[in-house]
Parts: sequence; C-alpha cells; structure tokens
Amino acid sequence: MDPTTTYFTVLFEDNHLLVVNKSAGILVQGDITGDTPLVDLCKRYIKGKYNKPGEVFLGIVHRLDRPVSGVVVLARTSKALERMNALFREKETTKTYFAVVKKKPLQPEGVLIHWLQKDEKKNKTTVFKNETKGALRSELSYKVLGTAQDHWLLEVNPVTGRPHQIRVQLASMGCVIAGDVKYGADKPNEDGSIYLHARRLRFVHPVKKEALTFEAPLPAMGMWKYFAKFD
Repeated sequence: MDPTTTYFTVLFEDNHLLVVNKSAGILVQGDITGDTPLVDLCKRYIKGKYNKPGEVFLGIVHRLDRPVSGVVVLARTSKALERMNALFREKETTKTYFAVVKKKPLQPEGVLIHWLQKDEKKNKTTVFKNETKGALRSELSYKVLGTAQDHWLLEVNPVTGRPHQIRVQLASMGCVIAGDVKYGADKPNEDGSIYLHARRLRFVHPVKKEALTFEAPLPAMGMWKYFAKFD
C-alpha cells in the first residue's frame, strides 16, 4: 500500500528536504507504543521512489503532536538537518496553525503570554500566568477567522515552540480545541484526532537560500469540512 494515500501527502521534495502534510494520528518519531512513525514511512517512500540501496537518511527537524495534522519538514542530508535545526532554534521560521474551538474568544484577536511546564510522565503541560521556576515563557497570537456549526476557527501564530503550547494556551482562555480531552474538551473525536492543523510554514531554504512557503490543505473530514472556505 502506498503510505501517501493514508499517512501523509508530499508537498515538496528536492535533494535536501522532504515536506509533507501529516495525517492526524501518526507519530512523527517513534515512541513506546511501537507504532510506525512518520519518519520511517517517509524513508520507505524515498527508498521506493528512488530505488535507493541501503539505509535512507532522513532527519527530523521538528514535531507535531500525534493527534495534530499538517506541515512537517524532514531533512534528506545531514547538512540540511543542521541548517534547518538552526533556523528553528533561532526562530527564523514562521508557523501558522488553524484551530477549531467550541467557545468564541472574548476578543477577535490577541496575544497570549504564559509560562509552561511539561510533565513528561503524564505527557501533559501546565500553564502559569506568571513567571514560575522550571516553566518556560510561551507566546502566541490568534485571530478569529469565522464560525460554523457552533464552533469557531482560529488562526494561531506561535512565537515560541513549547510542547502542547497552542493546546494549553487556548484552553487557558476557555477556548479548548475541539476533541482535545487532555485539555478540557467534553468529548473526543472518534478517530482520536484534535482540531488543530499546522496550516503554513515559511522559511529560507537551507541550501538554495530561496524563500519558501508551504501550505497544507485542511483534512477533508469531520468538522474541518465546514471551514473549507478558509482553505
């Protein structure tokens, strides 16, 4: 079976990068579940397409939570991986997410600043309003794009990249992401996904130095289809 039909679709590829639209429910990197992660699925894709002998190199540049869909960048060379890691570390990328929430924010747009601390054992992040020992400053901006089916679509632009940042920061203002029972949703989605999608990623190509923008189409399922006009 072609993995691109279920697990990811390719948005861009060259000798240095592979950019895909990850489906919700797929791990980016392997964990204790033993489920096949995105990086291994993409290695199979590269090996099959280019008939590559031996081991395929594919470096993980950044991650999305398992129940989140959208743009993921993988590096096809060690040089590209090193340079992409530097771009993310130095915040020389621009990330945009779409989130569907049950409650309308009090303001149509705004900036959220919190301090976040993740409990690795529980895989859950705690949010603090003020600077707290062991917690990391976290910032994002949001804007309401529209409404459908008694839910609201938000465009979210994180400035920092903390674990579960968007999920817990939106929940902190009462705008829990639909399906995200970990942070307060009243019910899960049947497929285990949450309505958070890595919509857009901008950065300069690590080798060619060209400005790149990648957009992942919204999933054509569930509540996302009611917001298709924003795709």
